Amino acid sequence: MQQYEQLLKSNKDWAERMVQQDPMFFENLVDVQRPAFLWIGCADSRVPPNEITGTRPGDIFIHRNVANLVIHTDMNMLSVLQYAVEVLEVKHVIVCGHYGCGGVKAAMSRHSFGLINKWLRHIKDVYRLHVDELASIESDEARLNRLIEINIMEQVNNLADTSIIQRAWKARNAPHLHGWVYDLHNGIINPLIEIPANSKLEHEIYEYDDLDVQH
Repeated sequence: MQQYEQLLKSNKDWAERMVQQDPMFFENLVDVQRPAFLWIGCADSRVPPNEITGTRPGDIFIHRNVANLVIHTDMNMLSVLQYAVEVLEVKHVIVCGHYGCGGVKAAMSRHSFGLINKWLRHIKDVYRLHVDELASIESDEARLNRLIEINIMEQVNNLADTSIIQRAWKARNAPHLHGWVYDLHNGIINPLIEIPANSKLEHEIYEYDDLDVQH
């Protein structure tokens, strides 16, 4: 059996188990999705959101990219964010990275990786903003993991700076924003930052005063 054929077989086995546990499982998912969470995570194959949180299909709306970035010119991410916040009305948006992230490690080097350089440039900018703290860390591994934490927190702040989030805060006092880091060594998620709805932003220049206008 080919590897891809094993995926199809495993899918059938999983579907059968779900029906055995709950005969209406798939029927209940067909017509509506009402997840409470939007998850913006790393594309790393070792960090599957549903598995590591013990949730089921329908519980989490998911967007993943290299190094869990929130970039204001990324129409893919912004489209997911707007749909999750304005249509699904999620209550929480979570940015979840992980220790040992290859994307962050690549951004810390001076090596050229081709097209992805342009994506990793955003992490290099985060490094530059926190260079004094990072330069004081002697261990390469500890420095990498600290940048991973800082990057997650910066991305959460980037979320708060969007008009999408600010408009939802004004309209329904939600969603709350969270930054988490996953430890590959023990499977545990650790919270790093939380920004409740309608919190004061890092700087007033990011605050929009006319949220009736689409930005």
